[in-house]
Amino acid sequence: MVACAPLRSHVNLSHIVRTCGCFGIRRVIACGAVRLDDKIARDGADSVELEVHRSLGPVLDRLKRDGWQLVGLEQTTGSESLFSFPFVSRTVLVIGNERLGLEEEFLDRLDRVAEIPMAGIPHSLNAATSTAIAVYEYCRQFPVGGPAPP
Repeated sequence: MVACAPLRSHVNLSHIVRTCGCFGIRRVIACGAVRLDDKIARDGADSVELEVHRSLGPVLDRLKRDGWQLVGLEQTTGSESLFSFPFVSRTVLVIGNERLGLEEEFLDRLDRVAEIPMAGIPHSLNAATSTAIAVYEYCRQFPVGGPAPP
């Protein structure tokens, strides 16, 4: 499952939904003003449940209570390299805002944080690109897209 902090661009969310559809991730949580571009999301819009909420914090709290491990994708103190990150099947990959990343209110709720090691400049990737890399790594470890949503 993928959960997104409020994103600035509907294009990024559309790419994330398409990526999730391609890899069998069946549920994406989004917050704020949400809109998909059908030409970008394509069939992902039909195969992925897009769940929209006002704010992400309460949703993360509920998922954690329900036994999901919350893994943020962020460059921060204590983050672990995605290249050697051991996912568990019941993982929610939490994606930050394009400019702000994952704010403290979200970081404080996470069980773990993974980052994609950067070797060049710029030092960060687009939110949708980062999500695609992390979803690929999760699905490499769990090829069928993980457990069914509740």
